[in-house]
Formats: sequence, structure tokens, C-alpha cells
Amino acid sequence: MTEFLRMPYFLIIISFVLKTNLRAQSDMNYQSLSLWAAHPEKTDFADGVPVPSLENRQITAQVDVFFVHPTTYTGKMVDKSWNAPINDIKINEKTDNGTIKHQASIFNGVARVYAPRYRQAHLNSFYPRKAKGNEVSAFKLAYSDVKKAFLLYMEKWNLGRPFIIASHSQGTRHAEQLIKELIDGSDLQESMVVAYLIGMPVTKDAFLSIPICNSPEDNSCFVSWRTYKFGHLPKRNWGTGNNIAVVNPISWTTDTSITNPNEHKGIVLRKYNAVYPYKSKAQIANNVLWITKPTFPGSFLITTKNYHGADYNLFWMDIRDNVRTRVNSYLGKS
Repeated sequence: MTEFLRMPYFLIIISFVLKTNLRAQSDMNYQSLSLWAAHPEKTDFADGVPVPSLENRQITAQVDVFFVHPTTYTGKMVDKSWNAPINDIKINEKTDNGTIKHQASIFNGVARVYAPRYRQAHLNSFYPRKAKGNEVSAFKLAYSDVKKAFLLYMEKWNLGRPFIIASHSQGTRHAEQLIKELIDGSDLQESMVVAYLIGMPVTKDAFLSIPICNSPEDNSCFVSWRTYKFGHLPKRNWGTGNNIAVVNPISWTTDTSITNPNEHKGIVLRKYNAVYPYKSKAQIANNVLWITKPTFPGSFLITTKNYHGADYNLFWMDIRDNVRTRVNSYLGKS
């Protein structure tokens, strides 16, 4: 107590704010809609569509999607924390105007969208030399939030409805673990329409009883891919071997033949104001998805061969249509 009284006044204030913030974060009460980046009971970026001809039909949707967003904690660490503060305005804006707008909105044509905020691990957690062991606790904390949000969703809002699991990048890491712990082989498996586990290497035998989807209509299965320009592969042998699951999001099969460019249904770019019908070929090869470089305004400026950030955008309409196909198949079987 004596030491506390000797502290400068501004340090007392900072200490109080930090302790209050830590208590608020440790609570992580997902009853509050503020802890959801997207939720059917609030207006959010998952409600949008890039063109008027598409509709947000969450009000009448018969299924739900639980979406786990990718890493948006990529800049300077906040208070040197390996996990993002749940109420950081800049990080949340980056999440909402990025992945929620461009990825989670794909599902609003046939599903109510639930996307929790969570104390995501910093981008450097994926690089052991930079993380220096901090990645273990960072990913563990992030996953604990995702799991807590899903359990509350099931208890309070799902109420027996069919659901989809969807994710990207870090979100896929957590979604895969969630499925293993709570869905694979459980009663919930029959209610899972499909899982879109995108942007991370997921092994073919990741689950005991949930197979890889091998047709556009398959249910209670999972799809996964990582997108690269034809002829290019991940660096540092990331996700190599013959046991990585890859489904072609144009044919929706594991067939390794090159798809017809006319089958590619359309991409959505950063401005989110059009669906571009430019056609690309795609092929499963060497544990990744190869695609010909799409042509659109400004595409000549793109030099990267790794299309990780566009895993969803490059197949925006393909995914949206496939979600409808799988939901119709599931409801028809039911």
C-alpha cells in the first residue's frame, strides 16, 4: 500500500485503466453483441452485398454460419501483448471492413452470420523465430475465446438449427480445433451442413468421421484450399506432403484436372462494388490450388504469386453459389 501511495498520479491512473481493461477482457461475455463482429441481431458489415442483384436474406435463412476471421492483428503489438485487445478500435475496424465485409458476407444469402471477436494471436505467432515460444500461449488464449463464443452460440441462438463452420487463415486453425473437440463424431456432426476451412493446410485425415467434400452437394464434410499462381508453391515447405486436403472451389471436387475458365463464376475486389466475371483456370497440384492470374482493372500491378489474402475473393461467387447448393441439398435430405 505504501508503494502504491508513492506512485506518481499518472501512473496510478494508468494502472487502474490497465487492470480494468484486463478484467473486462478476461470476462469475455459473449452475451454482449459488442463482442461479435457480425451477429443477426445487429447491423454489421456481414449484411452487405457488392451488387444490388444479390440479397442479404439472413432474416429468412434456415441455417447459420459460425465464421472465424483471420489475423488482423498485424502491426505493432499493443502493450507488447501477443494477443489483440478485444476492444481495440483500429483492429476491430480492420476486421470489420476487411474480412467480415469481404468474406463473412458471402454467406448472407442463405445463412444467419455469427462472427465473434476474439483475442487473436499476433501475426508474428506464425513465425517461430519471431515468436520465441510465445505463440503457444497466444494461440491457446485465442482459441479459448472462439470456443467460448461457439458454446454460447449453440446454447442461446442455434437452438437446433443446421449450421456451417467457415474460417480463414488463423481462423481456420481455431475452427479445425473446434470441430475436433466439439463436432467430430458428436451429435452436432449431423447438424453441420459443411465446413469451409480455408487458407491453412488441413490434413485429409484431420477428423475421425468428417470426410473431405468431393462434390458440390456433399454435406457434413469439409473443404479447404490455399491459392497460388500456377507453378508456384508455399515458402519454407509450409504444408507439404501428400496428406494435405485440397478441394477445387470451381469444380468443388478433388479432381486434379484443370477447370474450364467458363466455370469460374466471379471475383470481388477490395472496393466491394462489383462482381468481376473474369475467368480463370484452376487446378489442384502439389497440395495447393493453382489459378491463372485473374485479369481485372489494376491487376497488372500484382506481382505476388501467393494469393492467400484473396482465398475467398477470387472465388466469391463460386463460394456463395456453393453455399446455397449445399444448404438446399442438406434441407432436401432433411
